[in-house]
Amino acid sequence: MVDENLSVVLSKIKVLNDELRANNPPPEDTGHSAEQPIIYMSLVQGTRGYIEKLSHQINGTYENGWYDACAVMIRRLVETLIIECFESKGIAHKIQNTTGDFVYLSDLISATLSESSWNIGRNAKKSLKALKDIGDKSAHSRRFIAQRRDIDKVMADIRNVVQELIYLASLK
Repeated sequence: MVDENLSVVLSKIKVLNDELRANNPPPEDTGHSAEQPIIYMSLVQGTRGYIEKLSHQINGTYENGWYDACAVMIRRLVETLIIECFESKGIAHKIQNTTGDFVYLSDLISATLSESSWNIGRNAKKSLKALKDIGDKSAHSRRFIAQRRDIDKVMADIRNVVQELIYLASLK
C-alpha cells in the first residue's frame, strides 16, 4: 500500500515538473547573473554585447558551482579579448592561420606578449598564463574537476587580464 501511494505521488510530481518546465522554459538568451563574483560588470559594460553576455555566464556558472564551465568560459573571454586587441589595431592577420581562422590560445598569448603595438603590463603577462592553465585543465583534462578554490586562486588574474585587454582593445 505504501509503495503504491509513493508511486502515485512520484508520478504526480513528475507530471507537475514536466508542466512547470513546459510553461517556464529556460530563457532563450543569456540571463543576467545575480551577483558579480568573478567579472565586475562595470569593467565590461558598454564594450560589446557578447562580452557582457560572456561575463554574465562566467558569473552565473560560479554562482551555481559549475566551476569547470566557469574556467572554460573565462578562457573563452580571454581569447575573445585578445582577438579584440588585434582587430582594434588592424593587425588581426597576425593571429590567423593560412585559412583565416584564429590560432589556438597558446599562440594568441604568445602573439599578445610579443606584439609591439602595445605594452602589456607585467601583472597581466603573468596572469594570462595562469588563466590559460585553469582553462586548459577544465577543457581538456578528463580527470581534472575544477573546484571553487581553483577559480578563487585566479580571481586577481582575471581582473588584471580583463581590464588590461579591454583598454588595449580600446573598448573603454
